[in-house]
Amino acid sequence: MSSFIDSLPPDVFDQTTLISLASTVAILAVAYIGSLATLPVSTPASYRGLFIWHAFDALIHFILEGSFLYHCLFSWIPLSSVKNPLALAPTAHNFLGYTNRAYGPQAGGDNPFAQLWMVYAKADKRWAGADLAVISLELLTVFVVGPLACLVCYGIAKKDPRTNIVMIIVATMELYGGFITFCPEWLTQNYNLDASNFMYKWVYLVFFNMLWVFIPIYAIWVAVKDINDAFVVRSNVKAVNKTK
Repeated sequence: MSSFIDSLPPDVFDQTTLISLASTVAILAVAYIGSLATLPVSTPASYRGLFIWHAFDALIHFILEGSFLYHCLFSWIPLSSVKNPLALAPTAHNFLGYTNRAYGPQAGGDNPFAQLWMVYAKADKRWAGADLAVISLELLTVFVVGPLACLVCYGIAKKDPRTNIVMIIVATMELYGGFITFCPEWLTQNYNLDASNFMYKWVYLVFFNMLWVFIPIYAIWVAVKDINDAFVVRSNVKAVNKTK
């Protein structure tokens, strides 16, 4: 009977993989420290947690996913220089007007961020190349969701009740983005995914992606509850005023 260690890919403890995982932990630490420096002690635990989440979310979008977009748009290699172009992750036909180039982190060479994405691409090879659906979502994520997540953090720090509306918008966009990312794979029997071992399936594909499902759902629940409580208070005030 194989052990848990035997179920892991042989490269799981290499330097690039460990740095990739450590970078995520470091970003979470920065988000947590930001909450300590920004929020008063009286901040409810639910909103403190959501501040940390949205700060983490924004940093992930700007730093990691921003680097992915960079390599998709600016890193390329001529197909003529590759012995077996079919071994590359696909680049959409006529991407950026070229048919003889391969784009994406796979063309990023020794760049640390390109190497980071090549680690994740072991589980989902679309992230090594230039997949149009993924790039389209990341453009929206980096340039719209990221700034909105920052706005949520600012609103929580300022105790602005309108933040609940922005939080619902961000959460809805995150959930929609996750569905559009993986629905094509479900319809093609997970053609681009490798779930052959514990690390790829349960850590890269399930754990990291499920964070952007369950936490946005929780954010919606907190925001809707707060909005509903505000309506209840307003209704009670109107009822009291009518009895006077």
